[in-house]
Amino acid sequence: MAEFIEKYINPFTDYGFKRLFGEEPNKDLLLDFLNVLLREEQGEIIDLTYLKNEQLGTGEVDRKAIFDIYCENERGEKFIVELQKTKQNFFKDRTVYYSTFPIREQAKRADWNYELKAVYTIAILDFVFDEDRKDPAKFRYDIKLADIETKEVFYDKLTFIYLEMPKFNKTVDELETRFDKWLYVIRNLNRLDKVPDKLRERVFEKLFETAEIARFTPDQIRSYEDSLKYYRDMKNSLDTAREEGLLEGIEKGIEKGIERVAENMLKKGIAVEVISDTTGLTEQQIEKLQKKKSEG
Repeated sequence: MAEFIEKYINPFTDYGFKRLFGEEPNKDLLLDFLNVLLREEQGEIIDLTYLKNEQLGTGEVDRKAIFDIYCENERGEKFIVELQKTKQNFFKDRTVYYSTFPIREQAKRADWNYELKAVYTIAILDFVFDEDRKDPAKFRYDIKLADIETKEVFYDKLTFIYLEMPKFNKTVDELETRFDKWLYVIRNLNRLDKVPDKLRERVFEKLFETAEIARFTPDQIRSYEDSLKYYRDMKNSLDTAREEGLLEGIEKGIEKGIERVAENMLKKGIAVEVISDTTGLTEQQIEKLQKKKSEG
């Protein structure tokens, strides 16, 4: 079978994410995406200004797995848009922590009276939180400070939106909203060989033009290939670790199952030699189980 050659960049690479959403000529793509996410809540965003994401204090370790864009709109509200490729311990803590940088920046004004501009953190996740696996149909989480009893929003200027991309499995024919279309493009862009008819809209046609590898300069191709190699290496490492963990789990499960069989045979008074022949455990292992049982 012939190897599939990508026509469009992979948005889950550092280069791909920054090219689509982090460059001044393509600012309208990010503007459209944010408006699709937030228009209902906060109205139309007219313009965006890119800010240096070093202001977020992002460390070198984070940058290996997380790509972020930091910007503000014409009202001075701040937006952190990031793509997280891999599961990370305390990831939710991390997003809360980085949201404090735009808040603290506002305190630098000499005449500050504690009034804050809104801060929005949008996290595009290439994984699913363990606690969310039980709900495969829910892939968008909108988080605010709310009263536990009334469920009413207590403070509306701090918003976190988490998008669990592996859960988004709509086909192109199932796309209904502009939001659906955006998630479909982010999830599937590098698997497509043309612009689907359902995405024949100005913003998506520009996105596909921006993402078309054949339009890149040699330097841009090298940068993308380096970014793609890093993405694939990381993905292969994760897949290997996952497979090894699964195999280890299966082996441990089999081992525990055999021990349980041996324990039940001991309860029935069956001879150690017979249990050893049946389960494959050594007599010493069975005696250890017997001792553990008597101590318990």
